[in-house]
Amino acid sequence: MKITKEVKASILVLSAIALLIFGYSFLSGKNLLRTDRVFYAMYDNVEGLSTSSPVTINGFKVGKILKIEFADAKGSLKVTFSVSNKFKFGKNSTAKIYSMGFVEGNGLAIVPEKNPTEFAQSNDFLKSNIELGMVDSLKNQLSPLQAKVETVLSKTDVLITSLNKVLNEENTTVISKSLKDLSSSLQSLKYTTGTAQSLISENQLKLSQTITNFSEASNGIKLLSTKLSNAPVDELITELDATVNTFSTIATNLKSGKGTAGKFLNNNDVYNNLDRATRQLEMLLQDMKLNPKRYVHFSVFGKKNKEYNKPNDSLQ
Repeated sequence: MKITKEVKASILVLSAIALLIFGYSFLSGKNLLRTDRVFYAMYDNVEGLSTSSPVTINGFKVGKILKIEFADAKGSLKVTFSVSNKFKFGKNSTAKIYSMGFVEGNGLAIVPEKNPTEFAQSNDFLKSNIELGMVDSLKNQLSPLQAKVETVLSKTDVLITSLNKVLNEENTTVISKSLKDLSSSLQSLKYTTGTAQSLISENQLKLSQTITNFSEASNGIKLLSTKLSNAPVDELITELDATVNTFSTIATNLKSGKGTAGKFLNNNDVYNNLDRATRQLEMLLQDMKLNPKRYVHFSVFGKKNKEYNKPNDSLQ
């Protein structure tokens, strides 16, 4: 049977269309000659994940992202991905979005379930998870530091404002004057220090002698203290105690009227008699002074004594 040109043209067109569809599917990540397993995962945010991004298991590429679409009105995203490898993993395995670097972007890693009891089948939904990338991790670490820096900057701004208020023209003049006064005080202190040093240098010999004399005096005091500590203090105290007891006994006897001294101190009659005798002696001496002839009489011819007449100026 002879094939007409129309049939040949139709076959050629159909072959071109099939080749075009196969090439487009291949370039889109679909291989029409292979039957890969398809899985799904739900995310609130895919962190820049895109179609044709690789799907890996333990770092080994086993598939790729087929489709990313909105699943509901809340904005949840449904990620469809294929797994061409026949490796079996648990149904509770996790589909984790991770960062492959600044250039490669993000990928999807399947974290297999440990000790699975049931294996995942095509068209199953896997658990979803997102691993923070380097930038996000660094951002989370720098967020508290950023807050602290902002607080410090705010306080610094308040401090600078306060300094500007303090350092106005009037206060600047006062501060300048204070600094000048402080400089003058330092100069005076420097002069005083130099004068003191000169005085010390000039009187260094005298100071040395004074210190030596003080040292000798200290040695003398130390020697005196040693002698006092070695003195028979106990015997001295005993003798002093005996003396005090003796004086105490004498005082007791005097107070009680024992002995001559005690009677003299405590008997008023003795005092009165002594006082009377003293007055009489004084009267006698006065009378002898005024009338000496009454007591001393001398007569050559034996003249008779005159009759005694009491003088008017004599003491009673």
